Amino acid sequence: MAARQGDFLLLNYTLKVKESGETVDTTYDTVAKNAHIHSEDTVYRPKFIILGEGWMPKGLEDSLVGLETGKQTTIELTPDKGYGARDPGKMRLVPLRRFREKGIDPIPGGQVELDGRAAVVRAVGAGRVQVDYNHPLAGRTLVYDLSIEKVFEDDADKILGIISRRVPEVPSEKFVLGQHDRDLTIEVPEEALYLSGIQVAKKAIASDLQKYLPQISSISFLETFKKAFSEPGAPLEPTKEDVAQPPLKEEAKPAKEIPEIPEPKSPRKQRATTQRRKAPATASRRRTMAGSESQR
Repeated sequence: MAARQGDFLLLNYTLKVKESGETVDTTYDTVAKNAHIHSEDTVYRPKFIILGEGWMPKGLEDSLVGLETGKQTTIELTPDKGYGARDPGKMRLVPLRRFREKGIDPIPGGQVELDGRAAVVRAVGAGRVQVDYNHPLAGRTLVYDLSIEKVFEDDADKILGIISRRVPEVPSEKFVLGQHDRDLTIEVPEEALYLSGIQVAKKAIASDLQKYLPQISSISFLETFKKAFSEPGAPLEPTKEDVAQPPLKEEAKPAKEIPEIPEPKSPRKQRATTQRRKAPATASRRRTMAGSESQR
C-alpha cells in the first residue's frame, strides 16, 4: 500500500549527517547504543506521524508520498530540503548571569532553552555565552535509512497513535477506548496518572483528536485509582488456618489453697498469756528453795 498525504503511519528510520557520517537520530534501540547516542529518557520504537503535518522535515515527507509499506529505502536531503541553511543572524551573546539565575551550567555543544526557544551553546567566555538559535542540523545534508512499517486505517489505531505521540512513556495498548456514536471515552492506565505533565498531555490529545478526527465531538478521560492496601483499623478477614483449626480450650487448673492467717491477738491477751506461762517457773523455784531449807 502506497503512502498518501494525510495518512496516519509508523516510520522506522536512522538519520546520519552526510558530511561526517555521524548517526544523530534513530528509532532503533540497538543502533542508538552502538552509535553512543542512547538515552534512558527516550522510547525507541517506530515513530507515529501524520503525513503532511510537518512533524518531519518537509523534504522527507514529500519523499514518503507514494512509498510502499515495508520497503526499505534511503532518502538524502540537502539543507534546503532539511532544516535549512545556517543563518548567522541567529547567533547571540547572552550574559552568563542569565544562565546562573536559571541554575544552568553552559557547556559548549550543550542544548539549552532560553525565552522558550531551543539553542545550542557554541562558546563560553568571560561573563558571556555564545548561543546558536539555528536548528542543530541546519546547513547539513541529511541521509535517512527508513521504511514505513504500517499505515493505519482503523480509527482506534489512529487514536492510539495520537496518544502514543503525547504519552510515549506508556504503551498505547494500555489505554482502553470506548466509543458511542460521536462520543469517545479514554480510560487512562494508573501508571500514566503519575507522569509529570499528564494534564497538559491530555489536553494536547483532545486537541489533536478534534483536529485530525473531526467525527469525534466529545472526549472524556476516565481515571481510576485502585485500592492497594486495607484501611487502618479495618477488620482482617480470617485465614484458612483460622477457620480450619478450632480454638484451643484452656484446662481447668485446681485452685491453690490459701493458708489460714491466724487472728492477731490484742496486747493485753498477749501479756496475760506470757504471765501464765511464766508462773509455773516461779512456783518451781519456790519448791526448790523450800527443799533446800528442810535439808539444812
